[in-house]
Amino acid sequence: MTEREKIEIMHFDQDGYLEDGAAAVKAGQRMRSFADKVADEGYDAIFLMGVGGTWDEFMQLEYLMNKFGDKDLEVYLIHAAEFNVVGHKRMSSQSVVLTASDSGTTPEVLTALKKLKSIGVRVIAMTKPESPIGQAVGAENCVSLATSHGSGGCEFNYYLADCFGLRILNRRGCFPKYDEFIEQTARIWPDLIDVRKKFEPAAERLAQKYGLSPYTMFIGSGALWGETILFAMCILEEMQWKRTRYITSADFFHGTLELVEKGVPVFLFKGEDEFRALDNRVEAFLRCGVTGDEDIVVIDTAEYAIPGLDPEFRAIVSPWILSVIVTDRLTAYYETVTRHNLKYRRYYHQFEY
Repeated sequence: MTEREKIEIMHFDQDGYLEDGAAAVKAGQRMRSFADKVADEGYDAIFLMGVGGTWDEFMQLEYLMNKFGDKDLEVYLIHAAEFNVVGHKRMSSQSVVLTASDSGTTPEVLTALKKLKSIGVRVIAMTKPESPIGQAVGAENCVSLATSHGSGGCEFNYYLADCFGLRILNRRGCFPKYDEFIEQTARIWPDLIDVRKKFEPAAERLAQKYGLSPYTMFIGSGALWGETILFAMCILEEMQWKRTRYITSADFFHGTLELVEKGVPVFLFKGEDEFRALDNRVEAFLRCGVTGDEDIVVIDTAEYAIPGLDPEFRAIVSPWILSVIVTDRLTAYYETVTRHNLKYRRYYHQFEY
């Protein structure tokens, strides 16, 4: 394996990351086989079920399946806790659920699995096969999310989910270039290391400038909306105890714009899909002088090259890129500025609630 300088990316195992990327590609083949089995058996609807971060991660797949899917395809993003109290009127024994849990112990998902089993719904889980959730759905229906080296953001999760969802589309004739997409993204991991290297100086600078701000806004849309929530909520609120406001580019002009003022950092995550027009409108407003440029941070995934990736696939991998630069790299530097250990929680998993 080519030797890489370890000092280019702080607290990051580059070689280990590439090994995890290779493992993800193998796991992705299994996700494809799951999709093929579902397509062969038939289904009436696909449900993407998560809680917190996993719910956020599934937003991009819901977007993609609705973007590329035919008019008869039914795809629903559901929150496990909400499903447990209200169910879903479209759910039937012919439905298929894709769920995920990093820990494999998420209580809301475990409760939902009991209800799903009583209905006879088929469940595929991205989790540890030996975990309670893995045991509940059966190891034969699981693919592990865990990376053995601990380097990386949520891009592995996105990759695995897309291997499944886009294959479902492919089998319906809606995503004919599935094989080309898989071939090209199988080689994406060194490119995502290079994306990190490019963003590393900015990550340090932004963390030093805004890491201690009492309140920060985050704006995103389209394929990037789930990652926007994940970074603001799961990282900054849960892991750094920072007060944030996350809002879509579409809804920004209906309330939140009145909170923009000097001294309030505003991060705009610009994507590469149809929603970019809405992102551009937000940026134009921010640049018109309502606040100083020093309070505006625009992160545009289009500025990060992925050699060998067809332009038509850029919108699909844009959440992977955003995860790499903010959920991974910016987070690492926030921790150094706030001096708050990312693993320390006051309440989460500390007691029953």
